[in-house]
Amino acid sequence: MNTVGPTGTDPSPGFSAKPVLRGDRTVLRPFTEADAGPMWEIVNDPEVVRFTFEPDGDLTPERLRTWYGSRATRPDRLDLAVTDPESGEVLGEVVLHDWDPHRRSCTFRTLIGPRGRGRGVGTEATRLIVGYGFEHLGLHRVELEAYGNNARALRVYEKVGFVVEGVRREAAWRDGAWVDEVLMAVLDREWAPLPAPLRIDTP
Repeated sequence: MNTVGPTGTDPSPGFSAKPVLRGDRTVLRPFTEADAGPMWEIVNDPEVVRFTFEPDGDLTPERLRTWYGSRATRPDRLDLAVTDPESGEVLGEVVLHDWDPHRRSCTFRTLIGPRGRGRGVGTEATRLIVGYGFEHLGLHRVELEAYGNNARALRVYEKVGFVVEGVRREAAWRDGAWVDEVLMAVLDREWAPLPAPLRIDTP
């Protein structure tokens, strides 16, 4: 476990190692260039676009191939593919990024495509990667932002232990209306008493 304290200068908490994290409903694994195809479909899913990012006219399959092909070598972040444990199908992604060594904190984000929804996949994937951050990387805090109208995601985050810390009211214009941005976080001491995040296989 990384034990760098509040004044440490480690540039990352161990993101150079790309683990395989195994649960009952999903397996998280490092991305490869071949995952760009299924991820292209997922990032263009209307619900993903609605709740995750502004449409990007410059996004192309080629750019996505370069992006996912480089994820396994990035030492400053951890991007893992969310896959079906039986078929190996790519269902989405989970990411830890924006590591702050002084605060031992980072930001979490996820997106799950239509074939991964309603199955508990997103909940388990979140537990796996956040648990890895706390239990194997020595993180103190994991934070996130979500749109206030994304009820499904907010339920998942609350279920796994994230706490609402604030709301940016009407901070984004989405689908013809202003929506809030909800700020949430979970601390290491809050995570410790929660149920174990299933099986984590480190490299």
